[in-house]
Amino acid sequence: MLKKIPISTVSRLSLYLKCFTELHIESVEYVSSEDLAERIGLNAAQVRKDLAFFGQFGRRGVGYNIVSLKEEISKILGTHKSWKTAVIGMGNLGSALTMYTGFRAKGFNIVAGFDVSTDKIGWEIDTLKIYDYQDLEKVIKKEKIEIVIITTPKEVLADVMAKLRKTGIKGILNFAGKYMKNEGNIIIRNVDLGQEMEQLTFFLTNK
Repeated sequence: MLKKIPISTVSRLSLYLKCFTELHIESVEYVSSEDLAERIGLNAAQVRKDLAFFGQFGRRGVGYNIVSLKEEISKILGTHKSWKTAVIGMGNLGSALTMYTGFRAKGFNIVAGFDVSTDKIGWEIDTLKIYDYQDLEKVIKKEKIEIVIITTPKEVLADVMAKLRKTGIKGILNFAGKYMKNEGNIIIRNVDLGQEMEQLTFFLTNK
């Protein structure tokens, strides 16, 4: 199913889920495509087209049921379950990500951190323990970790990937600053904060 869905639509699903979650907290039962589009900054036709990829959810004259569509989108995104996650590289960024409460709220349970520094190995951040990087394969298999977040320097990325290929990891969020393609059964998402800032300044310059 996902092969037929534009990546731009998939990227907007998180916006829809966030909006439905907020509306549910506000005790709203139904929302029209027009109201939903206004909240997100899209047009109503785009909202209807996006959601139509996954079924017929809205009722003419009534709108979308908040509770049912919130649950449906959560299942589509996979956030209806808990994902065991680890962070490789416990520098400033890695440490900040482990303390970000938004991950756990969305079902991403960070259970381990890895680093090469003897000053960090053995430390605990809340309930998360920092392990020796050399024990990466063993810990990932033991804890049944499915997703890893990489925040290491790009120079060691090849070594990190060599280890991860042996673990059965399903997904990688890559902050290492070097673009990587999906590998076999491993889905990789690349995050480049510098690139995001460049896109911001593009719009500021050309608004």
